[in-house]
Amino acid sequence: MHTVDLPAQHERFKTAQPFPHIVFDGFLDDAFVREVAASFPRYEEAVEVGDSFETEFEHKKVQVTDLHRLPGPIQQVHRHLASQPFLDQLSALTGIPKLLADPKLHGGGIHTTDSGGRLDVHVDFNYVPDLGWWRRLNLLLYLNEGWQDEWGGQLELWDADVTRCELSVSPILNRCLIFETGHYSYHGVRPVASPQGVARKSISAYYYTSIAPPGFEKFHGTVFQKRPDER
Repeated sequence: MHTVDLPAQHERFKTAQPFPHIVFDGFLDDAFVREVAASFPRYEEAVEVGDSFETEFEHKKVQVTDLHRLPGPIQQVHRHLASQPFLDQLSALTGIPKLLADPKLHGGGIHTTDSGGRLDVHVDFNYVPDLGWWRRLNLLLYLNEGWQDEWGGQLELWDADVTRCELSVSPILNRCLIFETGHYSYHGVRPVASPQGVARKSISAYYYTSIAPPGFEKFHGTVFQKRPDER
């Protein structure tokens, strides 16, 4: 991550609505992020090595969580995102001490959604039983050069009642969204309407603490909610 004024960005993060978040453009070095994007598997290649989701709530979405199945530049990004210096930066940014990076990338790694795909509004699972860790942060790095707004695919942050979208983030190249996860951190992806052969691509890293924050004593899986215009 490029050098930033962490105390000032911490204030932006904590006061953001509808829940703590921040967006960074130019997250990685320009030349390197293009190398990362060029190495990203095509949707059909990701299907062969990853997990595909075809449900009422998720459609034409693939995730690859096995780091060894990912190209070298993407592995390099994940190693950086899990490094102690970066974890220290995240703690300074968010105010959450002793953050932990998931070595198994539960639900993380890379995500790709093909044209016609969707991910409905939801809150994420908040606990990983085999680690005994509580989920605290999501980091999403987008790798879509030339992405057009009319193609959809925006990441939306919703209020606690899922009545109003408070923020819509276009998944353009080298844009990073970091947000705090909790019982009301509702977010989702607008349906993807990109041209055939153009899939939405992102790198996802999730961060945890070994001790539950207040109100996290009960764990839950992913919980979906409908948008106001959905039946």
